[in-house]
Amino acid sequence: MTIWTLVFSLLLVLLYWFHPYLSTLVIRKAVGIALFLDIFYVIGALLSESWPFPTPLVLLQILIVVGLGVALGVVFSRIWPLAPKPGFERIMRTLLIFIPSLGLGIGLQLALQGKQPTQAIYLIFALSAWLGSGHFIRKD
Repeated sequence: MTIWTLVFSLLLVLLYWFHPYLSTLVIRKAVGIALFLDIFYVIGALLSESWPFPTPLVLLQILIVVGLGVALGVVFSRIWPLAPKPGFERIMRTLLIFIPSLGLGIGLQLALQGKQPTQAIYLIFALSAWLGSGHFIRKD
């Protein structure tokens, strides 16, 4: 186990333990997204000969990245709640969560998997941040 995986897993546990906005509903959302992605990578590795089969360390890294991404999305959602109706505000809000989370995801990918990654950690982080950002909805 790499040291960064251990550091980020400890950070994730402390974040979900002490942050008031990260309830059991958020934990269920993060585990569901991670389970879907784990199954996706396992089936993809079985069907494709070019994908490497994910190790337990990689599956743990996916869980960590999804948990951190959903936490970022929930905190962002608390700062700027989702508009009740579709429109330009939702588009701008999506861009303001997705673009920075791609950059943070690249940093996570380099820290967790190094220069030769086997999974798209940066996209997983951005996707989970976007999915987590719909947690709080503003009321008119």
